[in-house]
Amino acid sequence: MSISTVTSEALQLKLRQLLPSQQGFGTDLSASDTIIPIIDLTTAAEGSDVPEFLQTAWDFSTGHQTLNGAGTTTIISNTGFWKIDLNYTNDQSSGARSANVFIDDGASQKVIWEINQAGTGAANVFGVENATFYVFMRAGDTIQCTLVGTKAFLDIWYRQVADINGTLVQPTGFTPS
Repeated sequence: MSISTVTSEALQLKLRQLLPSQQGFGTDLSASDTIIPIIDLTTAAEGSDVPEFLQTAWDFSTGHQTLNGAGTTTIISNTGFWKIDLNYTNDQSSGARSANVFIDDGASQKVIWEINQAGTGAANVFGVENATFYVFMRAGDTIQCTLVGTKAFLDIWYRQVADINGTLVQPTGFTPS
């Protein structure tokens, strides 16, 4: 077995960039004529890894619900990680308007998104709010929405992006190669 010094400045620079704590170490890179197999067991190595924005894409499993007027509705009751997108619109010309999205575990509620608006009294004044967020649901949890106001609308889209163990749920019809 022989050891040779590697004098590539490009490799030295890359080493310093990737391992900043080793910058002052002072030793040169070296190579050996001994073959040491390295097996990469990550999903990136198998080629099935897709960027997050593609893995969480809307697909045919996407749920959608429109709330119009006052009331409370259950949106999601399955465990796991969920992507939620909403669009809230209201006519602010009279009366208070509000909407909230919350996790209900049967004993208490945790608000995860909320908007409260007072009426302006002016005719044809509209309020619009958009939001996208992710929620983790345990067994027994539900996502519910409450809407207050007769001229308020809440559109909600949702899709499961991972199960309760964190295993990613690929978009319907997508099979990593």
